[in-house]
Amino acid sequence: MKNILPFLACFLFLLNSYSKTGAAEKPNILFLLSDDHSVPYLGCYGNQDMETPSLDKLASEGMLFNHAYTTAPQCVPSRSSLLSGRNVLDVQMLRFSAPLDKDIITFPELLREAGYYTGVCGRSYHLDGSGKKPWETIDVFKEFGMETFRKRMDYVNQGIGDKVLVQIKEFLDEVPKGKPFFMWANYSDPHRPFTAPEFEPDPEKITLPEGMPDTKEVRKDLAAHIGEINRLDLRIGQVLDELKQRGLYNNTLVIFMGDNGAALLRGKGTLYDCGLHVPLIARYPELIEPGTKSDILISGGDLGPTILDVAGIKPDKQMTGKSFKHAMQGDETENHEYLFAVRGAHGSGLPGNSSAFDLSRTVFNKEYKLIYNPLFHLSYHPVDFAGSEMWKEMIQLHEQGKLEEKFSHTTIFSPERPMFEFFDIKNDPDEFVNLSGKEEHKKREHEFKTQLHRWMIIYRDVVPLPIPPN
Repeated sequence: MKNILPFLACFLFLLNSYSKTGAAEKPNILFLLSDDHSVPYLGCYGNQDMETPSLDKLASEGMLFNHAYTTAPQCVPSRSSLLSGRNVLDVQMLRFSAPLDKDIITFPELLREAGYYTGVCGRSYHLDGSGKKPWETIDVFKEFGMETFRKRMDYVNQGIGDKVLVQIKEFLDEVPKGKPFFMWANYSDPHRPFTAPEFEPDPEKITLPEGMPDTKEVRKDLAAHIGEINRLDLRIGQVLDELKQRGLYNNTLVIFMGDNGAALLRGKGTLYDCGLHVPLIARYPELIEPGTKSDILISGGDLGPTILDVAGIKPDKQMTGKSFKHAMQGDETENHEYLFAVRGAHGSGLPGNSSAFDLSRTVFNKEYKLIYNPLFHLSYHPVDFAGSEMWKEMIQLHEQGKLEEKFSHTTIFSPERPMFEFFDIKNDPDEFVNLSGKEEHKKREHEFKTQLHRWMIIYRDVVPLPIPPN
């Protein structure tokens, strides 16, 4: 027995050392989230009007994803999917001011259980309910303990602009020695109002996308939007420099993403491409070849399972998102045949227009998109820019018959929207030509209706199903 004790002690020492090494080898994770940011508004997505050297370099050192979409065109429901690895219906986050239910497991909690030091900072993470609550709501939240994120993570802080960098430094100083970390940093840029004039390009020199009319105010508005992203890039560069100075850059999985589409024409609050299609960049030298791109379909609900996969942690059994770690390694096998997204309430006010309340649903892939508008009688109302000079100018040009026909005839100026919109997005990427009801597309449209119908049944959608009884 005495002879075996030294061997046993040696074995336990080696086992303990192995465990510590294994923990230390887990990647740190930095998740950077911009607010209201669509593709292609970064230089690395081919936009020549941008000055985004930090994010362009991140893409050149990692992977750029061309087909990443959020599960909703609004921050609260979209973020609920990002954190839970599930879709909006599944986690019941259609009400904008709702807190994420305490029984819904988020991926940072699983990282924490596995030994990570976790945190969130920057702009409001939006998942503890709305910041502006009547006392009746505050009472309910207190009675039932509905604000949960200070219990879910080790570090929880909020602040905008340059405060994000300050908070990240504070967080990194607090990370216990030998522990890997996860930090979710939220930026307010490029959310309206646009406040970065010193970063704006000359409105007359930018190239307008096909989906926008070429007018004076549209140019000024887009230039202001670009300015916010240019400022965002500077601030993200400062955070990446901080990682480098601390010797953390190469052992950190850095992911940059937009939380939902931009608050531009037919963007945020709509289920068109500009409302859902977001930039996504990942860098981690241990896994990702520099300067690579992926074309697989990615949903916001896939983020959590992917991060857990890279960290070697099993996802929660209720997570329905699919890891795209294989795509990071160059395997272009698709996880999804179709993607789905929903529109719900926006803000905490009463449902006075389609900006404040809508219940549209969509199913799409790389070729076609079906949008179902149950509240078709509600006309379009822009989210976050109804009072802008750009929108006022567009209304005036439309009323004077001076707006280009393809814009005047879209749903943004119709007294009612069609119940169904069906687009050939390969040939009509700006989604101007509604093919719904066209004889030659009936079979394909029914296929997409069937997929949406099935998904809405599975996730117990309260909205009437898109296919009525025979």
